[in-house]
Amino acid sequence: MANKNLFQSTRGKKLPQTNATNLAGGRAYAFTPQHALAQYVATGCLNGTFYATAGEQLEKIIELAGQVDDHFLAKTAIYSRRKAYMKDTPALLCALLANRDVALLAEIFPQVIDNGKMLRNFVQIVRSGITGRKSLGSAPKRMVQAWLNRVNDEALLAASIGQSPSLADVIKMVHPRPKNAQREAFYAYLIGRAYSEENLPSVIRQYENWKLTREGNPPKVPFQMLTSLELGKRDWLTIAKNAPWQMTRMNLNTFARQGVFKMIGMSGKIANRLKNPRLIRQARAFPYQLMAAYLNAGDDVPNKIKNALQDAMEIALENVPEIKGNVVVCTDVSGSMHGSVTGYRKGSTSKTRCLDVAALTTAAILRKNPNAIVLPFENDVVKVNLNPRDSVMTNATKLASLPCGGTNCSAPLAWLNKYRRPVDMVIFVSDNESWIDSPHYGYFGGGATNTMREWNQIKQRNSKARMVCIDITPNETTQAKERADILNIGGFSDQVFKTIAAFASKSLHPDHWIGEINQTIIKTPMKKQAI
Repeated sequence: MANKNLFQSTRGKKLPQTNATNLAGGRAYAFTPQHALAQYVATGCLNGTFYATAGEQLEKIIELAGQVDDHFLAKTAIYSRRKAYMKDTPALLCALLANRDVALLAEIFPQVIDNGKMLRNFVQIVRSGITGRKSLGSAPKRMVQAWLNRVNDEALLAASIGQSPSLADVIKMVHPRPKNAQREAFYAYLIGRAYSEENLPSVIRQYENWKLTREGNPPKVPFQMLTSLELGKRDWLTIAKNAPWQMTRMNLNTFARQGVFKMIGMSGKIANRLKNPRLIRQARAFPYQLMAAYLNAGDDVPNKIKNALQDAMEIALENVPEIKGNVVVCTDVSGSMHGSVTGYRKGSTSKTRCLDVAALTTAAILRKNPNAIVLPFENDVVKVNLNPRDSVMTNATKLASLPCGGTNCSAPLAWLNKYRRPVDMVIFVSDNESWIDSPHYGYFGGGATNTMREWNQIKQRNSKARMVCIDITPNETTQAKERADILNIGGFSDQVFKTIAAFASKSLHPDHWIGEINQTIIKTPMKKQAI
């Protein structure tokens, strides 16, 4: 009789052969260049991760960008900025496009380079030489000039915060032609040249006068322009009253130290701002940023503020879908998930881990789908008791405190098969770097991943079951090969939930996530720029 280990019969769909090795050394399925590029751009912050350095990520994005056409590159840049809320990688794609199709870059520039931080990122990347040129060139220079002349005084002042390059550096580089006397004076003020004081915007005149006299309240200028000065309690009160949403979220402990919350009515005012639905959406807040603010809030931050952060979390997660049928969420709690979600960069590494984002995503899905089964896993499935009526923050914190080990993505699926649980939708939240189960497969050629083997068994009992693999780290492989019943998606904005909802309702484009990116409309700017 032939060797049974070599010639096993396979019921159901034919299992795909692996064709790649993941960063942890396990066998995997390679994404197409389009999918891999989207994955890197939607999750990568160009910082070091558990498995790859910042330089390796940069090289991979540039390599993958060279394997896709210009229009997909442009659409991915728009998607990653408008939907995934990324900062560095969309600017990188624009810099790459500057060498390939400047007319196409001109069309997407206003959509992607939408604030001063993005403008400075774009200029910095181009001038670094990493994308093939060390100067902007005439066409990109005109795009930067148009941006500077198009934005209002408030946006231009906000853009002046930050260095390497500073906005003054950018202005000196591109020499924008002022549209009026006020903008001419403003440019001169920003680059340290002589200017007509009477032509300055009123907010700048107020700021300069206040610095000298300290009479009245601080003007409404960016927070950073005031904190370098000596400020009293009254000044901090005014700053807190006028602070935008993101600045408020990031400075709760500072406000507490400065006694802001002890002033009558301020706790309520700031709490209402934090949980304002319009401001939350306008700020493009990542849900994990609210979790970080909640976890980092000190003892001096009032409970009213902490409760507002939880209310804000519920609003930020409003796109989490209610899914019909039997839902299972598989949360990766392995060691590699303990790396910073935005990667490692000296002096600016986020304390929020990939694990925190995975735990938050899981808790949010459980909140909307209270009958869902949650299966945390590392080497094997880890037991946890979650109450779907508890807050998202409470359950996320509980999940994030579980012990860690290696990565075995097939473990929760094996558990479902062992207990023959009915399944309609399985959602993985992981970095996809499974390696514990890798030695157990590979009879011929690449073999199939154990994740696909276990999924095949589930499909034999649940023919309509679907699986979503949410990846929150930049890589180019998966444990579950993309097909009609399997969706691979990267990112950690609320757009992920919208895509899951479309997949669950079977209304997603046949090409899944990449089809969604391909449907991005490249809009022509209102005022066409000369190339």
